Amino acid sequence: MKREFEYIVLGLGGIGSGALYWLARQAGGEVLGLEQFEIGHVRGGSQDHSRIIRLSYHTPGYVALAKAAYAAWTAVEADLGESLIVKTGGLDLFPANAAIPSGDYTASLDASSVPYEWLSAAEVMARWPQFRLNDDVQALYQAESGIAPAAKCNAAHLKLAQQHGAVVRDGVGETAVSDQGGTIAVKAGGETYRCRKLIIANGAWTNRTLAPYGRQLPLTVTQEQVVYYNTPNAAEFMPDRFPIWIWMDEPSFYGFPVYGEAGPKAAQDVGGQVVTAESRSFAPNPALQQRVDDFVQRILPHAYGPPILTKTCLYTLTPDRDFIIDMLPENPNVIVAVGAGHAFKFASVIGRILSELAVQGTTNQDISAFRIDREILLADNPETHFLV
Repeated sequence: MKREFEYIVLGLGGIGSGALYWLARQAGGEVLGLEQFEIGHVRGGSQDHSRIIRLSYHTPGYVALAKAAYAAWTAVEADLGESLIVKTGGLDLFPANAAIPSGDYTASLDASSVPYEWLSAAEVMARWPQFRLNDDVQALYQAESGIAPAAKCNAAHLKLAQQHGAVVRDGVGETAVSDQGGTIAVKAGGETYRCRKLIIANGAWTNRTLAPYGRQLPLTVTQEQVVYYNTPNAAEFMPDRFPIWIWMDEPSFYGFPVYGEAGPKAAQDVGGQVVTAESRSFAPNPALQQRVDDFVQRILPHAYGPPILTKTCLYTLTPDRDFIIDMLPENPNVIVAVGAGHAFKFASVIGRILSELAVQGTTNQDISAFRIDREILLADNPETHFLV
């Protein structure tokens, strides 16, 4: 069994599977992916049926990255020979005095030449009568928004990576990383693998992996949850009749049309309790569930019904909610990615960027905002602000 590789990827969720795929396109059998649990496990942050994909974001840099994300997914679809992204259109809903400034979004889209519509509450309800909105709500509608089918996308990345020659080992348990004079050793599953470049994309386990390098990032791990509703009105919420949506206030909620289960899905963004990868449970939080239920009954009463399914997942948050995509300054052979709880839409393009950093040592994509040594990540007790 081969144990020496040019590149090893730790963690094969959304970002890690993306990195494995884009590396394999260039380096084939010189790429190893290691997953401590089984492939497709639900202990991290990037399984389930659906994640939002959108061009609307609060900075031009994120809008540019979102454009690149769509291009990356198109490349994956071409390689796979089937479609993945489901376009439904998307609404960013801003009540009066919203905690998330609408001007940041419209200015970023204007600067990036992305078309959108600015709608009143009445116009939203005329087009989508499923909504019940107060008159003070305004909405940004962007037609390219939709669903990135998380589990399908992860499976596609891994399938294609292996077709390009990558080796995958799952169920290897905890890994131990050590630097051995220009070679990186990774102990996993009773074996020791060696590589020249290591990509760390293991979410809530990032700091454990970084410990041998003396780096501890100020990450907050929360246990989040989503709910699918068994509404008697499911036909009103099919992807060709209903968009993805985000409530741009504090608390922030978001939701999907029917996809993957028999009813629509909703959740609160960063509504869960702080946990660790070890202390998290898989039991739904009743208080969080009640907040989502109350909100859905208020603005989407026809979507509500008994829960079909409630799923938990982990967010691994940076204090500013910006990603980490960078080489370790003290060891540029180690590359780190943290998705900050909103990265799945970008999973493939982040994977491409990570592969470029590993193979070429640089990327043409602007990732200056995602440095691992930015000031807030070096602070002892940084103030957190998680709204995006």
